[in-house]
Amino acid sequence: MEFLPSYALIVAFSLAAVVVTLAPGPDMTLFVSRTLSQGRRAGIMSFLGAITGVLVHTLFAALGLSALLAASATAFSVLKIVGALYLLWLAVDAILNGSALDVSENHANPQRLGRVFLTGVGINLLNPKIVLFFVTFLPQFVSADDPDAAAKMTFLGVYFIAIAVPICFAIIFAADRIAHTVKRSPGVMRIMDWLFASVFAGFAVRLLFEPNRN
Repeated sequence: MEFLPSYALIVAFSLAAVVVTLAPGPDMTLFVSRTLSQGRRAGIMSFLGAITGVLVHTLFAALGLSALLAASATAFSVLKIVGALYLLWLAVDAILNGSALDVSENHANPQRLGRVFLTGVGINLLNPKIVLFFVTFLPQFVSADDPDAAAKMTFLGVYFIAIAVPICFAIIFAADRIAHTVKRSPGVMRIMDWLFASVFAGFAVRLLFEPNRN
């Protein structure tokens, strides 16, 4: 089981994964709004579609990054630096532009569950920001000289999904309360923005100023 990351790394990744999952975005808007308009089954189907898109990105990112590592450890290290700068940009963007969660009433015609699922797949699979995020996010938790880097990135990608599933299911089952809270207290989303920004700014600074660790 050498591909398993260290305990400290898993704790750090878990924190990041929870914050990423809770950070409002297009996929969360989709399954929350679909839950509000068509019920929990539709919300669950849209989430399963979205997480399928994430799984595809995770596997492709792990395979592509593994190829990059095999070709050049230096290029992989450069990618980690670029990734740290991208995380820092995400932190700044969260503060400047705020939450992307939209809980406005959606009166569109109900869709079949199969179409709801495919919409969820598309919203993540075709989103270039998701591609960029996973390509820069996963390498932050492995070292260029780690012989098990590819396996670790794959493990972390699947682990990310394992963390996201129970959180998102809880959000779906509490969608009506979440929508009410957001509409009544917009400041809640600003707190989430600052939490997201703080965690990723912290990761970015650590990655830029500390040496690589396995």
